Amino acid sequence: MEDEEAAAVLKMVGRQIKVWREAAGMKQTELGAAIGYGEDMVSAVERGRRVPQPDFLDKTDQVLGAGGKISAMKKDVEEARYPKKVRDLAKLEEESVELGAYDSHTVHGLLQTPEYTQALFAMRAPSYTADEIDRHVAARMARQAVFERVPAPLLTFVQEEVTLRRPIGGRMVLRQQLEHLLEISKLRHVAIQVMPTDREDHAGMSGSIRLLKLRDGKTLGHSEAQLHSRLISDPREVQILEMRYGMIRAQALSPRESLAFIEKVLGEET
Repeated sequence: MEDEEAAAVLKMVGRQIKVWREAAGMKQTELGAAIGYGEDMVSAVERGRRVPQPDFLDKTDQVLGAGGKISAMKKDVEEARYPKKVRDLAKLEEESVELGAYDSHTVHGLLQTPEYTQALFAMRAPSYTADEIDRHVAARMARQAVFERVPAPLLTFVQEEVTLRRPIGGRMVLRQQLEHLLEISKLRHVAIQVMPTDREDHAGMSGSIRLLKLRDGKTLGHSEAQLHSRLISDPREVQILEMRYGMIRAQALSPRESLAFIEKVLGEET
């Protein structure tokens, strides 16, 4: 596990399952056979080494007669499944009334399709394991629940033109990603803009920008580098990011022009 908080949750869940299993007089092999999982999986879950799927918890609850006590831990387990930095970012996004982001290398995470995200994590060096890739993809997809929030936050994105053309995952994945952008752009609380490569003036040359305006009126910045991500709360630094993001949006194509631009790029891919 990447952080102690998640590891502690999984160990607690594992201990509870072990207590209920032993109280029922069942061995790990017997429980595994009853719920459709191998003994190794049951052992790994009880030791806090594997993240149990909701199906695992529900079936275990039923077989051991836990009366919903094991199933009730699904929410805690689901949160522990995601890396800590993703959990922290997701919480901030849940508290935001406005979110703005400029991305220069990839399509923003909130706008990505599962296939695009999968391809991104699969090319990571050093390589992730298959389980780690699945965990990161699930975490990123879960964050997209922000689009369905009520009341809806204002979500604005500026994508560098190259992010619409780089065939991450292959041409088919890119086409699906462009189609997804067109669908998302139809939402009334979402604005997607494109920064054309031929722009001479560009306020975003220092890299990607992310801004989150919270319910309490506070604005935070967030940045990611090669090996680190950083939350920016210093008002002076946040003010600089807000100024730059405002200039980037002014220099980019308008949302209507951007929609036509994305349609044009999609047409070139088909």
